[in-house]
Amino acid sequence: MAKAMVGELRDRVRGRVVESGEDGYDDLRKVHNAMIDRHPAGIVRPENVDDVATTVRYAHEHGLDLAVRGGGHSVPGFGTCDDGIVLDLSSMRHVVVDPANKIARADGGATWGDFNTATHEFGLATTGGVISTTGVGGLTLGGGIGYLSRGCGLSCDNVVSAEVVLADGSIVRASESENPDLFWALRGGGGNFGVVTTFEFRLHPIANLYGGPIVYELDSGPDVMRAYRDAVENAPEELGIFFAYLIAPPLPFLPESAHGKTFAALMTAWSGDPSEGEKVISPLLDVAPVVGKMIDTLPYPVVNSLFDELVAAGMQGYWKAHFATELRDEAIAEHARFGPDIPTMNCAMHIYPINGACHRVGSDDTAFAHRDATYATVIAGMWPDAADNDKNTKWVRSYYDATSPFAMEAGYVNFMSADDAGRVEANYGDNYSRLADVKRAYDPDNVFHMNQNIKPH
Repeated sequence: MAKAMVGELRDRVRGRVVESGEDGYDDLRKVHNAMIDRHPAGIVRPENVDDVATTVRYAHEHGLDLAVRGGGHSVPGFGTCDDGIVLDLSSMRHVVVDPANKIARADGGATWGDFNTATHEFGLATTGGVISTTGVGGLTLGGGIGYLSRGCGLSCDNVVSAEVVLADGSIVRASESENPDLFWALRGGGGNFGVVTTFEFRLHPIANLYGGPIVYELDSGPDVMRAYRDAVENAPEELGIFFAYLIAPPLPFLPESAHGKTFAALMTAWSGDPSEGEKVISPLLDVAPVVGKMIDTLPYPVVNSLFDELVAAGMQGYWKAHFATELRDEAIAEHARFGPDIPTMNCAMHIYPINGACHRVGSDDTAFAHRDATYATVIAGMWPDAADNDKNTKWVRSYYDATSPFAMEAGYVNFMSADDAGRVEANYGDNYSRLADVKRAYDPDNVFHMNQNIKPH
């Protein structure tokens, strides 16, 4: 792409346009995953929806790759590209709350930290992942699993409407009554259909969560996982919980002798009355020897940011994931074989529940198809030194291969790596054909292909 083309785009938008060689270019082209090192021809930081529309139209007309970046957390690096245009939405981060109607409107570049801070002022929240620096857009478009999933549904289940810039640069609204086919596809179909510049979310009266991490001796992993399974299948929906194998960072609630060692853990987050939460969580303290715990009532934004430092920008990253309808004893045995071999402190294995309210949405009500799944597993490889890439990716792949026989073919698109492109149809299940039809209607030229791509029919 010639410099004259970047200059032409710069003349058309109000926001900042940066090209190779300019101050700030190398910082702006970076994404969360340091494995990804790409050099776009230009980076556009739009000020408003008109800037977004102009940039999309320009990329389409000139046949340029277009990468859309919100929080920049995409493990495969879909928020950047070589030689094309990066549409960096990070300058569009406003969140406006309507407490009377329990609605929040978030710009496409907002993070969950931005969102939670704004809604917490009114004692309100919605499902929003487990890392506050994650982009609202990317998480929601892929589904949106978080602490509140069992009680409030996925992030995408709480979307009321969206303002979307389509491939031709037109700006439309998607809701149950306007462009309903597009609205259906946006809720779990990823960034395949346009750039969402505003999300409108339904909020819930949740200000604080009772709970926190419980860390157990490593050899208790199978017992803890069985207790976790029982909680997911039987506990009230107000209980948010996930199981993890992790290497303990130097946290104040852990003895110094535990720092740097591998443990099994549960992260608990009760969204109802704290006294009821204590009754639900207390039995989990007795399932195995506890090394340390931090159980308290904390503001939801604090809980949502507890693990931010472990998923800091600049790490190498490679993940694998799958769904499962049940957590079988055979799977638990394989987890107990590979989980203790976590190679680096930032690596982890998490199993998230997606039952409760998530199951009350039909499999074809939104693009997120696998409403029969109860568990979403991620084997998250993250480490600081590129010299360890082979060792760490081998651990992720081996772990994934060992547990896959006890899981569904599909997995959560937000947990996928670049080499999972062949799993796209399985990930969308019976909804894939309909998604391809919507893709053909709204993006027939596949302008939005920097994603877990759904090709137009």
